[in-house]
Amino acid sequence: MISNIITKGINGTPQIPGDKSISHRSVIIPSISNGICEINNILKSDDVLHTLNALKSLGVNIEESKNKIIIQGKGLNSLNKANGEIYLGNSGTSARLLTGLLSAQKFNSILTGDKSLSSRPMQRIADPLTKMNAKIYTTKGSLPLTIERSNLKAANFDLKIPSAQIKSGLLLAALNTKGITEITENKVTRDHTEIMLESFGANIEIKKIGNKKIIKIVGQKELVANNIDVPNDLSSSSFFIVSTLINKNSKIILKNINYNPTRNGIILALKKMGAKIKLINNRKNNNENICDIEVISSDLNGCELGPEYADLMIDEYPILSIAASFAKSPSIFRGLKELRVKESDRLKLILLNLQNCGVNCKSENDDLFIFPSKEYQIKNNLIQTDFDHRIAMAFCIMGTKLGPLNIKDSDSINTSFPSFKNEFNNLGGNIF
Repeated sequence: MISNIITKGINGTPQIPGDKSISHRSVIIPSISNGICEINNILKSDDVLHTLNALKSLGVNIEESKNKIIIQGKGLNSLNKANGEIYLGNSGTSARLLTGLLSAQKFNSILTGDKSLSSRPMQRIADPLTKMNAKIYTTKGSLPLTIERSNLKAANFDLKIPSAQIKSGLLLAALNTKGITEITENKVTRDHTEIMLESFGANIEIKKIGNKKIIKIVGQKELVANNIDVPNDLSSSSFFIVSTLINKNSKIILKNINYNPTRNGIILALKKMGAKIKLINNRKNNNENICDIEVISSDLNGCELGPEYADLMIDEYPILSIAASFAKSPSIFRGLKELRVKESDRLKLILLNLQNCGVNCKSENDDLFIFPSKEYQIKNNLIQTDFDHRIAMAFCIMGTKLGPLNIKDSDSINTSFPSFKNEFNNLGGNIF
């Protein structure tokens, strides 16, 4: 895929896909509830389809009808053994959440993935589940991963790694485990799993004490199906937001966007940089915060972000680094350790690709420093993505100012935003 300079700005109302995190959970949780669940606006990306196909392979009746997904739930302990290995492509969310779910089932399972997913750390979910008496065997800490049938027991956890995937995997295991499981979070992570479990009638209690969050869940209470309207994805929106900010004569309006306070860091950061962003029509749906977002071209200033921002926007640092490259002053983004264990080593790729685009930047420990310039001279226009969708889309946006940039492995974008190219070009983009 080639991303080239645009001249007339980015304008319009793009169709943003359904929230990726909520879409995964909108397949898993209804599948283990009782009753029929209708899901509207689910993201039909590669990652979510791997979750959907996994649940189908476990005996769940899932149908598509008039742009809705209809799931006939099987209850907590009624999944069937898959006929062979369960392949999850590049989806880390699928892998970690299903590891938790399947550890409490009455059969053995094997999870596999593509080359990228098979290099990502799985011990971080296997170890805490082992504390619940799960029998999980990784391959040198990664996939393929074998889960053997065992009788789980409730446990208490003090999470050291801030990860919604780990927390969610533990919650899904605890649902089918006798007793009370308690999870203490020391840093903010996405709370979509807790929100959806509450709406499905789980016996779950959440308390906040200072910066800590304590979740108690009583296992073996059956869930009751509840229809779900998936809001649109803020992470996917962020690429259009930044392209609008850095290109003159641009204005977009984004509709029905999930504005969950555990993952709104990209908006907070861009506003701190002076972005003209307005949140309008604020409302709630399925206990999630929803709004529309108006964005207008802006002169951005650099900023310094502490590690607390990483808790709210770890997926958005690739595109934020593009915004920082066109600011009027330097930026420092601190505490980006988790960027190293995403779909790729994102910190390494941000640095490599920015430097190839002529941007003066560096990293020290887990901090990223960007020193913008008024003009850039491209050193190498081949963008290395390591099949990471967010790196690919971020440097598509970079190309609108510098182009042409040749985005390697751009098919990775299908894992989260299959219509990205068409939607962006409809707004005035120049990707081919």
